[in-house]
Amino acid sequence: MPKLKDRPPKYCKMNGQAVVYHSGRPHYLGRHGSPESKTAYARFIAEIQANPGFSQKKDEAHVTVRGLAAAFLDHAEANFDYTEYSHYRIIVLDFLDKLYGDSISVDSFKPRCLKLVRTEMIQSHRFCRRVVNRYIHRIVSMFAWGVENDLVQETTWRTLKVVKSLRQGTEGTFDNEAREPVPDDVVRRTLPFMPPTLRVMVQLQRILGMRPCEIFKMRVGDIDTTRKNGLWYYVPGSYKTSEFVGKIVFPLGKPEQE
Repeated sequence: MPKLKDRPPKYCKMNGQAVVYHSGRPHYLGRHGSPESKTAYARFIAEIQANPGFSQKKDEAHVTVRGLAAAFLDHAEANFDYTEYSHYRIIVLDFLDKLYGDSISVDSFKPRCLKLVRTEMIQSHRFCRRVVNRYIHRIVSMFAWGVENDLVQETTWRTLKVVKSLRQGTEGTFDNEAREPVPDDVVRRTLPFMPPTLRVMVQLQRILGMRPCEIFKMRVGDIDTTRKNGLWYYVPGSYKTSEFVGKIVFPLGKPEQE
């Protein structure tokens, strides 16, 4: 039986990426389970067996933009809500992978690359200027996550942060008109044509000043009916500004209870 130190390092998984640990350092091989990662693993093992003193530098590990994006999407799917995860899928599948994919390592992704991605977003005419800016900030945050997980060098992330947001009036961009509240008479004339459940949701939302997401998430278990003052209290489990304002409570009087 071979000694433990003579055994080849194992093919492992971390955050959706294939990784092999050698001499106390992780070496990333690509998306876990992919043929490319298996080939990279076989090559890595062959190299260390041929040269026991072999040490692969971080740049040689060649973590690609596609590899970083795949690992981050696994993280986003497990930790973000579906809407936020969907935004990252659009960024990765429609833009990052299309332009770069496996052709460039993460640490070769420079501000000019980020600007090229931004230009593609502008020329697609799918997003207003503010959405383009948010998507570019999401890409930078993806690289920040890569730094945290030893997939990206810190200097790479810092250089991407110097790319400034698009200003209003930038050539090729457009801005959507500000959303205005729907007039009360329009709401009243529309209510009779709504299904009963949706009609009540609209009425309750306008009385309490809720966001749409807060009324959609309302469940019986979130409503406290035990207090003796005649009011019920709706406490959303999560909502948009919870990290800034803490717990929020909506009191429900007799009209709302009905």
